[in-house]
Amino acid sequence: MTLLCLALSLVWLIPLIWMIGTAFSKPVFSMTLLPGSGFSLENITHVWNTVTFGRYYINTIIIVVSTFCIQFITITLAAYALATMKFKGQSLVIAIIFMQIIIPNDVLIIPNYMMIADLNLNDTRLGIMAPFLGSAMGTFLLRQQFKTIPKALEEAALIDGANLWQRIRHIYIPNAKTAYIAFGLVSVCYHWNNFLWPLIVTTSPGNRTLTVGLAVFAKSKEAVMQWSNVCAATFIIIAPLLIIFFIFQKRIINSFVSAGIK
Repeated sequence: MTLLCLALSLVWLIPLIWMIGTAFSKPVFSMTLLPGSGFSLENITHVWNTVTFGRYYINTIIIVVSTFCIQFITITLAAYALATMKFKGQSLVIAIIFMQIIIPNDVLIIPNYMMIADLNLNDTRLGIMAPFLGSAMGTFLLRQQFKTIPKALEEAALIDGANLWQRIRHIYIPNAKTAYIAFGLVSVCYHWNNFLWPLIVTTSPGNRTLTVGLAVFAKSKEAVMQWSNVCAATFIIIAPLLIIFFIFQKRIINSFVSAGIK
């Protein structure tokens, strides 16, 4: 079984290894699957100087960080209400949230775009973030985590005079760190790699994200018939996520296991 898992992991690694090898080899001016010979940073520097990846990075970081920060607040409040409070229609709300998890985001592109158009948020970073400021998966995940926290802790804090916000901040959030980390990783990776929605919403180069910028560059004359440039641009985009994963590899895996995400 170990050998089988190792073999499968190597198969999954082949595209990544090929992409990195091609990005850091000497430029290849043809559509070949074989990397060029010799180590070289020429592809990386050429792509970085040719395309405004600096602007794309700023846009993507703003979108990813802002989206997660707002999601942190919305899913915390929603999960707390669903986990600790009793109100009419609670079961229906939970069922709707669960159905939202099942529905793919791509199915909602048309109604989301109509909403963005009505709000005059086309071609803005806020327009890219708007449909994702709440998260059904995050709410459901945190609700399950909050329900495992002993009610006696909140009752003790209430007796000591803690208000609602203090109870959430000092009891529920610290005891759900693994769920927050797991959801944060999912949220950051999804919005960092999201392509279709930013492509539809943005029209000007100044508001493009990294994935949209890569698609535009791959079709440009600078990248035609040059695998090395396309691979270099791809590496520039995925490098931060790879670095974060290798540095916090153990903690990332433990958070997913503890939170129950598969």
